[in-house]
Amino acid sequence: MKKIILSLFLVISFTLSFAQKANISKAKNKALMENPDFTGAREAIKLALKDSTTKNLAETWYVAGLIGNKENEAQYQKALLKMPFDTITKGKALMESYDYFIQALKLDQVPDAKGKVKPKYSKDIKSMLKDYYSIQQNLIAYGAFQFEKKNYEGAVKTFEAYLAIPKLPVMNNEIKTDSTYNMISYYTAVSSANANMHDKAISIYEGLKDKKYETKSVYQSLYEEYVAKKDTANFVNTLKEGLDIFPKEAWFLQNLINYYIYSGKTKDALVYLDKAIDREPALPQYRYVKGNLEESLGNYDEARAAFDKAIELDPTQAESYAGIGRIYYNKAVKILEASSKIKDMKLYNVEAKKAEDLFKQSLPFFKKASEVNPKEIEYKKTLKTLYYRLQMNAEFDAIKKEIDAM
Repeated sequence: MKKIILSLFLVISFTLSFAQKANISKAKNKALMENPDFTGAREAIKLALKDSTTKNLAETWYVAGLIGNKENEAQYQKALLKMPFDTITKGKALMESYDYFIQALKLDQVPDAKGKVKPKYSKDIKSMLKDYYSIQQNLIAYGAFQFEKKNYEGAVKTFEAYLAIPKLPVMNNEIKTDSTYNMISYYTAVSSANANMHDKAISIYEGLKDKKYETKSVYQSLYEEYVAKKDTANFVNTLKEGLDIFPKEAWFLQNLINYYIYSGKTKDALVYLDKAIDREPALPQYRYVKGNLEESLGNYDEARAAFDKAIELDPTQAESYAGIGRIYYNKAVKILEASSKIKDMKLYNVEAKKAEDLFKQSLPFFKKASEVNPKEIEYKKTLKTLYYRLQMNAEFDAIKKEIDAM
């Protein structure tokens, strides 16, 4: 009785195995027909992918990948002939086949009963994956399409497939990465950031720092990612590294200075700024920033000296003229605020006269700032206030018309 049951089991197992083998052949044939039936091919291979007798065969996964490969090719041929084609269908088929091929490669390396590895499909898969990598209309184009459509998670997956191909063992380091590889790495990081995959974005940006691809943007984006992670130590270090590499790029210094200021560390900001000035003494932007910091600490003489130096280095620095004017203006305002408590009219008039003189001293600097940068409305608004205070009615009317016209 037991022999009969065992025989029946073997017959059933053989029958099931044969059926799934037939499904593999059926799927392959449908994909390779002159008029392929991709839907039918997928239905056939789906059964083989799940069945215990065939799900661990490299052939099963190879044929599954072949279906998507052929559908991708069909759409690509339409594109070459300037015929309408479906970008999404093409892209999905491409990514589907990539995933299946990766699994097929793994199974193709499994030793046989004698312990020997005899790959049957790796060579063919390697050739197809090289096309996925080298032909721009494949993975690169589909990733770019997803990026444009703001499907950032999809773009990450597609770009990562592209980036993985040269590193596959089957490639034997035959594919040399180039500037295109770095570009795709960069956009993988951008896509990751947009998908809130900050750790992945950081890892990629860190790897790109020494690749000489969009280096400034890499450092700026890396800073933003560390800010998103609230990783203060790393975003400060990133700013410092960026400033060392791009000493003439004010963006890094300004963000570093802003961090110190908002952290209540203005003096630390000045120390770092002075080092930057020692390294790049001819940069007027640094002097302007120094003027602002010194002014915020109440060091007006140092602030004035910094603004003067900025103007000496660049006479078109409107903001530095305005900086000097602001020093006089704010001094005048403080005197008026203090004098409001004076009850003795004689003493009050003395203080009011001091304030008026300071307003007069600020006037030419705001006029110069407005001349250098006539599009800046804030300079004109300050001039309007000064003309009103100093009872310069004609000038007041003229500047009011300018402001209204803007």
